Amino acid sequence: MMKGESQIPTATYRLQLNRNFTFRDATEIVSYLSDLGVSHCYVSPYLRARTGSMHGYDIIDHNSLNPEIGTPEDYERFVAELHRQGMGQILDIVPNHMGIMGSDNAWWLDVLENGEASDYAQFFDIDWHPIKPELQDKVLVPILANQYGIVLEAGDLKLSFDVERGEFSISYHEHRFPLDPVEYASILNFRGEWLQEKLGASDDALELQSIATAFSHLPGRRGLTAEQRAERNREKEVQKRRLAALCARSSEIADFLFANVAAANGRPGDPNTYDTLHELIKAQAYRLAQWRVAADDINYRRFFDINDLAALCTENDAVFTATHQLVLELIAQGKVDGLRVDHPDGLYDPAKYFHQLKERITQGPEPHDETYIVAEKILTRKERLRKNWGIDGTTGYEFSNLVNGLFVNRAAADKMQRIYRSFCGRMPDFTEQSYRCRKLILSVVLASELNVLANLLARIALSDRHTCDFTLNSLRRALAEIIASFPVYRTYVSCRGVSSEDRSYIEEAVAAGRKRSHAADLSVFDFIRSALLIEVDGHESQWYKRAVTRFAMKFQQVTAAVMAKGVEDTAFYRFNRLISLNEVGGDPEKFGTSIEDFHRANQERLNCWPHSMLSSSTHDSKRSEDVRARVDVLSEIPAEWRLRLRSWQQWNREKKRAIEGRAAPAQNDEYLLYQTLVGTWPSHICDEAAWSKFSERIEQYMLKAAREAKEHTNWTNPNPEYEAALTEFTRAVLERNPQNLFFKDFSEFHRRIARCGSFNSLSQCLLKLTSPGVPDIYQGNELWELSLADPDNRRPVNYAERKEQLVEQLRLDGQPSQALREYVRGLVTNLDDGRCKLFVTSKTLRTRRAETALFQRGTYAPLTVSGSRAAHIVAFAREYEGRIAVVAAPRLTATLLSENFESPCEPEVWADTSVEVKSRHVACYHNVFTGECTPLSGNQPQHSLQARELFRYFPVALLLGNP
Repeated sequence: MMKGESQIPTATYRLQLNRNFTFRDATEIVSYLSDLGVSHCYVSPYLRARTGSMHGYDIIDHNSLNPEIGTPEDYERFVAELHRQGMGQILDIVPNHMGIMGSDNAWWLDVLENGEASDYAQFFDIDWHPIKPELQDKVLVPILANQYGIVLEAGDLKLSFDVERGEFSISYHEHRFPLDPVEYASILNFRGEWLQEKLGASDDALELQSIATAFSHLPGRRGLTAEQRAERNREKEVQKRRLAALCARSSEIADFLFANVAAANGRPGDPNTYDTLHELIKAQAYRLAQWRVAADDINYRRFFDINDLAALCTENDAVFTATHQLVLELIAQGKVDGLRVDHPDGLYDPAKYFHQLKERITQGPEPHDETYIVAEKILTRKERLRKNWGIDGTTGYEFSNLVNGLFVNRAAADKMQRIYRSFCGRMPDFTEQSYRCRKLILSVVLASELNVLANLLARIALSDRHTCDFTLNSLRRALAEIIASFPVYRTYVSCRGVSSEDRSYIEEAVAAGRKRSHAADLSVFDFIRSALLIEVDGHESQWYKRAVTRFAMKFQQVTAAVMAKGVEDTAFYRFNRLISLNEVGGDPEKFGTSIEDFHRANQERLNCWPHSMLSSSTHDSKRSEDVRARVDVLSEIPAEWRLRLRSWQQWNREKKRAIEGRAAPAQNDEYLLYQTLVGTWPSHICDEAAWSKFSERIEQYMLKAAREAKEHTNWTNPNPEYEAALTEFTRAVLERNPQNLFFKDFSEFHRRIARCGSFNSLSQCLLKLTSPGVPDIYQGNELWELSLADPDNRRPVNYAERKEQLVEQLRLDGQPSQALREYVRGLVTNLDDGRCKLFVTSKTLRTRRAETALFQRGTYAPLTVSGSRAAHIVAFAREYEGRIAVVAAPRLTATLLSENFESPCEPEVWADTSVEVKSRHVACYHNVFTGECTPLSGNQPQHSLQARELFRYFPVALLLGNP
């Protein structure tokens, strides 16, 4: 979409760019997306990332494009094609962190080389002064596969010399760790007597001595003024160039230095020969350590627990400018029309960040006041997006859970719980499971983050005689209880104040933590509460106020990480009552969504966040929308589900193996497997190759799920025996042979599940595309997409198939309604091929594009449904300046159809059910999917649309009122 036009998308389509799907590939499908009805291409990060990155979130250079995705010319052609099709672009940006390790992040390498003297030392969120003495003024680098001493004496850490650049480094496989230039002198002077004998007082020997002296006289790394830091950074490069030039003209000097390097690298089998290298490594601004050390001692903030993603201090103006320069240029040039901001909860001060972002956009050489901005913010419970962020909304996780819940039978919650416990044994409820998992994360995975907080708080406590008796351990334990009890991802307390909702969340967490605590002195919780609420009086020093504020704001970054790792990535893989509810931003204990709650949420979004994204599948989803829609069906047939489970458990018992006297895999993993198969089982008969690929996907997923659950195995310490048992069991369950009773029985059971799941998916699709907000489609999901968590949901998409099917459907435009009705009947008859979902998507999106004002600005009104099947229809109207759209979608179709019907299109299904609509100024309601005029019944001003007529030819309805 060209500059000057509204930047609010009518619909977005998410593309995952990487080396296998480039700018060129994206350009090839732009016309297809336009024909589909999409207004904006919504792309994953494409700034320069780590080589081989499949997601783009490990950016190493914010000011260049990723060469693996394409050249600048490829990018220009992509943008030009978007503009030619009248489309815009939304870019996913990553302000919270960067990819480190390796040898390609220039900022990080500079920090390793210069420590606190680096120009980039304040770019990364590093605690340069932790309590542990050996880490003072150093950054811990947890990269080694084994303990440091073992790795060193195996010869895996090597001193290296780049003769062309005059630089020394420590290398470890593909990783490079620059040496502090001050320490170059020790290498240049090493074996100096040998050089004296060989070259004497030659010019080259004297030059080498001069360079060594210059390096040794460089300002150190600590306590430098700005002038001294500038001198160090300038002079070290001058001396490196001198050294490179000397080596270029003197092969003797070069050979001498390479010999010194070889001598320092030691000899495997002779530990004493590594003393020189060890002392050299000890003198650096970093400490190399085994990767396991990170959990306890790491002193740079990470993206969750990923060691090679280091957090940035984006609140620092210099960091903001350096990381947003190219993005702001692309916006100013009209090449990017909107931004998706990744993980804002990781930022120190999200509100400040968003204000700064909008300010920079509007103050550019060509201001873009209407730039569309959404945040990847996860809202839990009744949490609301903060108005003071000044953005357009979220990326839509809350809608995904809201709409999915419509297809869960709320009345079956207790039955499903009893079935789950009967199969698996007594399991903790989700609230307790969530608490336990967060405590686990704090004790193992993110213990270092907890240590940092406790150390900050301990310094504050020691500075006041009223709190100085609180020990570090007592503070740490109390903090752990509060964080594990936190009701939301984070609060947004800042020096600007504390909102009433943040106060409520903090007090709730403190009260819950106090209740669970076994501490002898519970007054520590009062102290922490005051610190989190920044309750300081006028008698405190400025240092104290700043320290308390910093602690409170750092605390918020930790709670978000613990919630993500403890709930999303642990508890969601343990609590398997109904896995379609275990979705990002979801609450598995909330069993379904009422129609009233759905309407209420839609109305609130229209009033407060009318342009927030509406998603149903994303790259972060635990399961695709179509998988969840199938699993939802189980809530409608609990009795049959229970009986099938009994049979499957009995038949498959012999496929398990015994580990330490217990059958493996555990019942909970077995229960997860059956639900996973409900969601992903192929709808059509596969050949052997396709079935083998499907089986492999399920095996890989089950292994991932078991490791995420962290009960019988995990990523840090895999249990090979248990994992082998799990894989063997999964493979045996999926074996296609006559002796496998499970296979035949499950195939028969699944047919009904798949059909009802398809109707769920069609309804969900229509509701997303017509509700208030901006609908988003994740790549490939315009057809059935039965994918699981990343990386399964990043498999290649067959766009040739989709293009062909869309072309077929576009030929129907302008055809008589009779031809359209015959076509859609065929779609319903052949649900398995997915064309039905593509048809709903394309027809609705193109209608939405033609009626932009109606769907972007139109009112939202729930419609009354009456009759014996009223609970099975969700219906609402959108109205704007005389134009009206009516949406009606079936739900809970397994119960609706029971054993007697195949489809909601059978009139007898609906009996006397009808939808009340306005008749004022409306002569006819035109059905977008069938081309017919749907007759009205009843008296003005209220008329009814009979459900048997609404769904006679197609299982969902979108009607436009014609005056």
